[in-house]
This record gives sequence, C-alpha cells and structure tokens, in this order.
Amino acid sequence: MEKVVLLYSGGLDTSIMIPWLKEHYRCEVIAMCADLGQEQELKGLKKKALLTGASKLYIEDLREEFITDFIYPTLRAGAVYEGSYLLGTSFARPLIAKRAVEIAHREHATAVAHGATGKGNDQVRFELTVMALDPDLRIIAPWKDPLWKLRSREECIAYAEKHNVPISQSRKRIYSEDRNIWHISHEGGVLENPGNEPPDTVYTLTGTVENAPDKADYVRIGFIKGTPVAVNGRKLVPVELLSSLNRLGAKHGIGHVDMVENRLVGIKSRGVYETPGGTILYAAHRELERLVLDRDTMHLKDSLAIRYAELVYYGQWFSILREALDAFVEVTQKNVTGTVRLKLYKGNVLPAGAWADRSLYLQDLASFTDTQLYDQKDATGFIRLFGLPMKVAGMVERKTGKKK
Repeated sequence: MEKVVLLYSGGLDTSIMIPWLKEHYRCEVIAMCADLGQEQELKGLKKKALLTGASKLYIEDLREEFITDFIYPTLRAGAVYEGSYLLGTSFARPLIAKRAVEIAHREHATAVAHGATGKGNDQVRFELTVMALDPDLRIIAPWKDPLWKLRSREECIAYAEKHNVPISQSRKRIYSEDRNIWHISHEGGVLENPGNEPPDTVYTLTGTVENAPDKADYVRIGFIKGTPVAVNGRKLVPVELLSSLNRLGAKHGIGHVDMVENRLVGIKSRGVYETPGGTILYAAHRELERLVLDRDTMHLKDSLAIRYAELVYYGQWFSILREALDAFVEVTQKNVTGTVRLKLYKGNVLPAGAWADRSLYLQDLASFTDTQLYDQKDATGFIRLFGLPMKVAGMVERKTGKKK
C-alpha cells in the first residue's frame, strides 16, 4: 500500500483529509504536525489523528529551528510584505514541508499531501519546497483534485459530521486561522468583506488597544550581529526570548495588522494578523540599524528587503536568490550589535534610546556647531556641484522655452 505523508494541523481541512485520502487513494496516511508554538492547539492531537484513520502521527518540535533558521534571517533582512505583513505564515510553510520530506524518506513514502486550497499562497509554499528538496516525491493536493467535491468550509464541516471526524471549528466562528510562536492570522467569515471592522472577538493572542493598560512599559532588547539575544539585560534562548516579548506585546495590544494583500495567484485577500513579539523585534532591530549602517548600505538594504519579502511570501525560501540575499544581509549585520530601549503603550512601539559600540552617530558632528570634521562653508561648493545637472537643465529649459 502506498504511504502518504499528510501535513496535518488538526484543523478542519486536514482532519477530513485523512479519511478522504484513504477512501480515494487507498493509501496509508502518516500524519505529520509541526510544533511551531501552537500551544494548546496540539492537545489531544495524536488521539484525534489516530481515531480519524492515520496510521501514526509525528509531532515535531521545530520551534527553535523556526526562530533561528527562518524568523531571524527574515528579521535581519528587514523583510515586510507590502509594508505591513511580517510573514508569520509564509516562512513557516517551507519548514513544515522540509520536515515532511524528511519523514517521507524515513517512512519510504511516495507522496506528500497538504490541505492548502487552490486559491491561496500556501499551496505554492508547500509544493515549491517539496519540488526543491525531492523532485521525485508526488504531491497530492485534495482541494485541487477532481475527486474533491467540497467547495466551502460549511461543506467541509458537514463532511466531518457525516464521517464522525472530531473538529474544533464551528459555524459561528468560521475563520481560517494559523497560529505559531510568531503570530496568528485570521481570514474568512465576516473578514471577507473589507468594509467590516474586525470584531474584538477575532483577537485571540493579544488584547485590544482599548483594554490595554493606561501605563506604559519599557523594554530593552540586546542584539549581536543583528540577532536578538537578551531582554532587559537577561540572555535568553530564542524560544524564551520570543515568548517573553509576545506576552509583553499582547498585554499592550501591540502587533495588530488589518490589510488587503495581493496573493501570488493574483487574488486580493483580507487578513487580520496578531504579531506582538515580532512587531517589537522589528522596531528594535530597525532602530539599531539606524545607528550603525551608512546611508547607501541602508537604502540599498531597504530596497532589497522588498524583494526578500516577496521571495518569502511566494514560497521561494529554498531558492538561490534568497541565499544570495542572505549573504548580502550577513555583511550588513556585522556591526548591528547593541541595545535598544522601547516604550510600549496602547498598541504603539516607540523608540526610547539606542546604544551601539560601532555607532556612526557622532553627537558633535550632528550638532549645529562646526567641528574639525565638518565646516558649514564647505556645503556651498558641495551644493553647487551636486545641483549642477539640475541648474543646466533649468538653463536649457528657460532658453528653449523663450524660443517657443
């Protein structure tokens, strides 16, 4: 009997896919769930998968690898998709698919199956990873299979009820959600209409801004070569560090993003995201870079960060281009070592001080007083030469304009 490794979350889609795959492919289903920090969502998962028909379930603790090998490189690159999305689901998918390929090799499976729909981004992220890491593995995507007759979440719930598949999703709370240690995303339901404000009940990882404390908190984050290593002077391993910032950010309603984004497949979709700790880390990292990066490097890095974010969002993690951009980013981070202090208040992350041994900010130079390094009279000649092309263009325009 053919063995198929199913990327299993225990959610609605992948739960019903276990009996569906056995029925239509006559295969043994080996479920694999990546522990990326879903916490309580993992409770009872093994029993549920086996009762539903899986021959076994792998629950892989990938939290540290997720942070160090996927989150931190993206953070160091400063990559943000379309100005707002901190890529919480995007860089989780390649890691999940990578481990599925490894388990497929261990179990001598011939295929990997996933529950992503044919209208979303995750199908691309999963499938590109499998293609890159083992092009011989077959990919089964039920939502795109002609045998799959379910076309809505309501129909999937009905299928689960008919086949006695236990699910946690209800018709009242019908959002499609993805949670890990970096964020939680919400799509579907009332959120499909961009004219609807997200109900307060949508937010499950963080509090609302209205319920945030009236008193601010300050936090200090230490970095070594662009990688966060300490919170308030205490060195922490990656999981502890991000978890502590998540708790602090959630307390102050930090990290809410509500955006209409452009999916890779050409569809606009509306997503609501909660990324408390990640929002704090991005703000701190940016403030430290402001001190230590020269202008030209910083501006080029900002432009490449857009491309980096696209690669992550599009599922091209295991591409030569992303590896090449990482090499550039690594050089830019050589001096990004220091401490940043931030003020957290009512959903806001405000800079409150930054220190770096290799800071390029010289207080005397930045002041209005002349120094040995800078004589204000020198700016006259500089501006004259810098603006010479514009002056010549203006002279020509005036001369030819008179002729007209």
